[in-house]
Amino acid sequence: MALLTRIKGPRDLDRLSPEQLDQLAAEIRTFLVDEVSKTGGHLGPNLGVVELTIALHRVFESPKDKVLWDTGHQSYVHKLLTGRQDFTRLKMKGGLSGYPARAESEHDVIENSHASTVLGWADGLAKANEVLGKDDAVVAVIGDGALTGGMAWEALNNIAVAKDRPLVIVVNDNERSYAPTIGGLANHLATLRTTDGYERFLARGKDILERTPVVGRPLYETLHGAKKGLKDFIAPQGMFEDLGLKYVGPIDGHDIEALESALQRAKRFGGPVIVHCLTEKGRGYQPALADEADRFHAVGKIHPDTGLPIASSGVDWTSVFGEEMVKLGKERKDIVAITAAMLQPVGLDKFAKAFPERVYDVGIAEQHGAVSAAGLATGGLHPVFAVYATFLNRAFDQVLMDVALHKCGVTFVLDRAGVTGTDGASHNGMWDMSILQVVPSLRIAAPRDADQVRAQLREAVQVEDAPTVVRFSKGAVGPAVKAVGKVGGMDVLRRPATDAARPDVLLVSVGALAPMCLEIAELLDAQGISSTVVDPRWVKPVDEAMAPLAEQHRVVVTVEDNSRVGGVGSAVAQALRDADVDVPLRDFGIPPVFLDHASRKEVMAEIGLTAPDIARQVTGLVAKIDGRLESATADAARD
Repeated sequence: MALLTRIKGPRDLDRLSPEQLDQLAAEIRTFLVDEVSKTGGHLGPNLGVVELTIALHRVFESPKDKVLWDTGHQSYVHKLLTGRQDFTRLKMKGGLSGYPARAESEHDVIENSHASTVLGWADGLAKANEVLGKDDAVVAVIGDGALTGGMAWEALNNIAVAKDRPLVIVVNDNERSYAPTIGGLANHLATLRTTDGYERFLARGKDILERTPVVGRPLYETLHGAKKGLKDFIAPQGMFEDLGLKYVGPIDGHDIEALESALQRAKRFGGPVIVHCLTEKGRGYQPALADEADRFHAVGKIHPDTGLPIASSGVDWTSVFGEEMVKLGKERKDIVAITAAMLQPVGLDKFAKAFPERVYDVGIAEQHGAVSAAGLATGGLHPVFAVYATFLNRAFDQVLMDVALHKCGVTFVLDRAGVTGTDGASHNGMWDMSILQVVPSLRIAAPRDADQVRAQLREAVQVEDAPTVVRFSKGAVGPAVKAVGKVGGMDVLRRPATDAARPDVLLVSVGALAPMCLEIAELLDAQGISSTVVDPRWVKPVDEAMAPLAEQHRVVVTVEDNSRVGGVGSAVAQALRDADVDVPLRDFGIPPVFLDHASRKEVMAEIGLTAPDIARQVTGLVAKIDGRLESATADAARD
């Protein structure tokens, strides 16, 4: 690492010869494999942008010039070149974030790691420069996968208006987001890769089109055939130039000299320019290149030589869902699946293998996915849209106005719900149960274990007149938590240890926090406080049996891995008020703050969402109530 250790900031790159730059690129790849294999992280994307990042920092003067990354998971090389070379605690508490982070460096401008937003940011920054008379360059790096998102094209539409407003858009085209990028726009980029010959393009295009969604061929033919003629089959950059955007490329994304030349031309142009770079995800690391599924997009701890996982964490929530989907697919031909460029991460890869004609990858376009699901349901199918919980935020309007308003039977499966930890603020799935509470008729299931994932998924797809949601956690799923009884539609997980006429506490456990709630009950029992633990299973709407059951207890406590604001606790409190049940209620959940990256266990401890913390507060609450009763009794006796 002779060269890498000498790089303390971007201007240190200026002194290096072409041969040294190639050596630096090799050192960076070795560093990434060695370090990320120890901690886990986004390996494949960063291996693919080594030369591109070096060229960007040689041509542009960060932080004066603003270099923006979408979605930011490919920013590890950027971190290395801006003075951050301690990767020992990558994505861990106190270590580097897995995404750009303003708190880390003045070179990091945006840190929202949701895709397709960078062009909107760039548009705003370029306009601000224009108004304030600044000559700072604005450079937006966006992947071909993120270009499938509608927000990117809304931004392009605005960027193209100002022909003389400088803005450089670098398209990092590796044919992949997580998995291979598909769709009409992906096909357009594919043609740009093959402009050196008409016959070569036809041969490649035929193969690509055979794997394109139904709309791909007509969209493709419209863009590149009927309206543009033979010229656009040979030089299809006309699509971008017709929008008013100067096009440069395609450029070999691993040729530093070629990249610098293209970026210098773009920098001097004085208007919006697209620089199209062809890169290889996972470049230089054979295990990544051999992983056809996603080229080691994100890995856990692996052996650096083989790329194999060091340890297995057991069966995870995602795979339980994926296996049950295959079973449902065999039983019901109307079940179809939707993914937003994340077939494997959300567990739909097995379903896709079994039923390839019943899976729709919409690209990074959650809004379109939700509306398309409404159309599928209206057409007589039952779509299951699997998406990370944090990404459903982006499709709220469509869930509300297209799916719920039209009473469409669509099931949304939310992976990575609750505190996910290491990916930081933008990836915690902590808002879904609050956001969705306001949607009329929508129902939310929060399974507590693998058995309930299977059971509640089946219950969800039976609903044909309203949207349903099934949300579960990240990582390994624990042992089954058996019910000891039923109250209405709710499972009783624990009854009071004593035969008190009115038990002290009703503990309402939400989803994966059932084991914690049972631990809380044990801790309370040791303090002489009796409790009942129930799992509502379906947390929206609140079960009709909740209010009568709450009335039989002295205190109600809700525990959820969702924001306390507008979450399940708030819904239960409203249900009790509506039923005129006047019982003290305490809701425990995630505070309304953005959570720093750390392990799930560390984050839960920081926010007080642990069994000892909750038991301590509930004990204090019960003692306070007892003190009031004793005081009231003493006052009555004196009177």
